[in-house]
Amino acid sequence: MPLRGGIVSLAIALLGSAMAQVAAAEGTGDAPPPAYSAKGADSCLGCHDDAPLLELFRTKHARPHDDRGPFGHGGLQCEACHGPGRAHVQAHGQQPAGIVDFGPHAHASVASQNGRCLTCHESNTAHEWQGSVHALNNVPCTGCHTLHAVQDPVRNTSTQVEVCTRCHEAQHTDLFKPSRHPMREGKMACTACHQPHGASTPAQLVGNTVTETCTRCHAEYRGPFLWEHQPVAENCANCHDAHGSVQPALLKMRPPFLCQSCHEGSGHPSIANGPGGLPGGGAPSSYLLAGGCTNCHSQVHGSNHPSGRALMR
Repeated sequence: MPLRGGIVSLAIALLGSAMAQVAAAEGTGDAPPPAYSAKGADSCLGCHDDAPLLELFRTKHARPHDDRGPFGHGGLQCEACHGPGRAHVQAHGQQPAGIVDFGPHAHASVASQNGRCLTCHESNTAHEWQGSVHALNNVPCTGCHTLHAVQDPVRNTSTQVEVCTRCHEAQHTDLFKPSRHPMREGKMACTACHQPHGASTPAQLVGNTVTETCTRCHAEYRGPFLWEHQPVAENCANCHDAHGSVQPALLKMRPPFLCQSCHEGSGHPSIANGPGGLPGGGAPSSYLLAGGCTNCHSQVHGSNHPSGRALMR
């Protein structure tokens, strides 16, 4: 209760400032259009006064001295997002045409909801939204964002993954595999690699390629190297599952099986062709037969050693 009282006091103070601006606007001929409520958010709070909604007045959207926001000078306040509300007030809360509601059970179409957000945000964070995977799949902005909350979970590193994996269920499963990125611990967010508002890159990555994205953090594998390993330079996903794996180091398979998906094993000293088929005619070494390729080819990501042609040093 004390928390709610504090929020209400803050809301009243902000509304006082906002209504003073409305009154000033009326005096200068900048009054709201006829379809909009003359009292702005004050009319809305007559009914919509629950504590979660009142948290809006502690967010950036409700700053009275920010002219870019809906509560700035001359702004339409709640109706900047929800549409003209005079008919809504006169109908005693009924849902007339023109009111835009948000959320999974909204009456308004996704296009109508997103159109309200893009009015302000298309010029910055969502400038590539129209061609994005989320837009093409009719995902509303409020499917990810909680606008009235002081802390939007999708913008917090420690909680973002919970929001994204509500839809991306396969990636949610990967997070419980033995080898994974520290996302469940809140040390990394999905947006470290992906741009949810759209990008021209594969999988809406923050880098132009998979490798460029990965080496933003894994700089030691960026290269260029004197001796390069071609699949590394081409795409990290050739060998690694970025979201999680049951193999060490996010590998798709364990060596030597992973390596032999590209490299023919025939003739290599690790292949047990019988004593006569090995160099020197002796028995195969347990280091070759029981170990992985990286026991010898340790510089698998590339080498700058003058004698590192075989990525062994």
